[in-house]
Amino acid sequence: MAGTEDFFEHIKKGYTTKGDYIVMGAAMQNGEAVTDALVKIPLKTLNRHGLIAGATGTGKTKTLQVLAENLSQKGIPVMLMDLKGDLSGLAQPSPGHPKIDERHAKIGIPFEANSFPVEILSLSEQDGVKLRATVSEFGPVLLSRILDLSETQEGIVAVVFKYCDDQKMPLLDLKDFKKVLQYATGAGKAEFTKEYGRISTSSTGAILRKIIELEQQGAELFFGEKSFDVMDLTRVNEKGQGYINILRLTDIQDRPKLFSTFMLSLLAEIYSTFPEQGDSDQPELILFIDEAHLIFKEASKALLDQIESIVKLIRSKGIGLYFVTQNPTDVPNDVLAQLGLKVQHALRAFTARDRKAIKMTAENYPESEYYDTKEVLTSLGIGEALISALDEKGRPTPLAATLLRAPMSRMDVLTDKELSNVIDKSSLVNKYNEIIDRESAYEILNEKIDEAEKLAEKEKNKPKPRRTSTRQSTRQNPIIKVLTSATFIRGVLGVLKKVMR
Repeated sequence: MAGTEDFFEHIKKGYTTKGDYIVMGAAMQNGEAVTDALVKIPLKTLNRHGLIAGATGTGKTKTLQVLAENLSQKGIPVMLMDLKGDLSGLAQPSPGHPKIDERHAKIGIPFEANSFPVEILSLSEQDGVKLRATVSEFGPVLLSRILDLSETQEGIVAVVFKYCDDQKMPLLDLKDFKKVLQYATGAGKAEFTKEYGRISTSSTGAILRKIIELEQQGAELFFGEKSFDVMDLTRVNEKGQGYINILRLTDIQDRPKLFSTFMLSLLAEIYSTFPEQGDSDQPELILFIDEAHLIFKEASKALLDQIESIVKLIRSKGIGLYFVTQNPTDVPNDVLAQLGLKVQHALRAFTARDRKAIKMTAENYPESEYYDTKEVLTSLGIGEALISALDEKGRPTPLAATLLRAPMSRMDVLTDKELSNVIDKSSLVNKYNEIIDRESAYEILNEKIDEAEKLAEKEKNKPKPRRTSTRQSTRQNPIIKVLTSATFIRGVLGVLKKVMR
């Protein structure tokens, strides 16, 4: 194996950048950090997406925290998915510790405690800025994919959206959408059939059941107004620090359908809103998706295709996506192939399946004369990781087992009082936390149905007019009937005949 000096030059050359960068830590050789052999990530390549993986307890969350802090310092806004509730400490500086100073001395960079501008977001009834989106903003294609509908059912959803557009009916929340579905096969069946063709009640019933399934996971809190403007994720404070937007998801861990629905809608909204910018010196926004396996595990084939398309295309908008999960195999291969930065913490080989996963993971990294990747993957300590990134020309950097720097902020949650203070100071809470329920498809159709029912009732109770006719009644008087009968006439004629004789 090559000496320390050769290794130092190898790392220094591979991680030299002309533009601005983030320092992740120092490269290690034979399990020891080589001071000043800094592993740097160019800001220019951070929109090429990334992966943070590793077994439970190996330091993934702290790595995510380090990246978020450094991005914020560089003026790059961040959004974090906090499923475990342990990221709010970013709002308070680290209290420091002798072991942290010792770690940074080995790395070769000073340690500075710092706090960062934090915005607390919420999808549920938890305190924070409420994130909402309307059904109309989803559109028929995305909504159909989230609900995992058949081709026929997708057609019905498209018809519903078309009808609401034609009738100028806003589709704001799920009750609006359900009402139009029920109207299409109920009171409005004739109207729909005439304009758009017959709609099957069995198909609308199946769609309604899918919507109810989504509602049971709390989606009614997400669909509605006021819609969240994704540009509010890109704010920078007066010090030039990018805001760290923390989405609290501690109470929806068991509702992956809602989580994946939100994530896909957010990515779609960002993609449609942000302008094209191509390759720039730094990204506009970085999103960290913790417990990423929750998205991919519950996603249908159509939904996975949509996610893969967005991952491939959103880079040109200056957006970086970073998936945080236990094992790289949790991420589909087509998505994994798009990830430029890989931070791999230790993996544990307890079973044959684990050993197979380690072998597959090792093959995702560049070969190195300094490391046996499979061996390193199982021997890394807490706060250590294998790192492979992209240089400024888009080429893979040398593989580096890295002693990671410590977070500058608190490595613990905020107290309830501290959290309340952060939320109270927010400029977005008043903007988004007012519940708006303006007139939409639900109210408009209810009025339409009520008017139709009142009109029908009025017609039913209207008195029937007496018939008047110029024609004489066909019913004859009994006397006239007798006098004009054939028998009577023959009798009279017979008498006259006798008289005449």
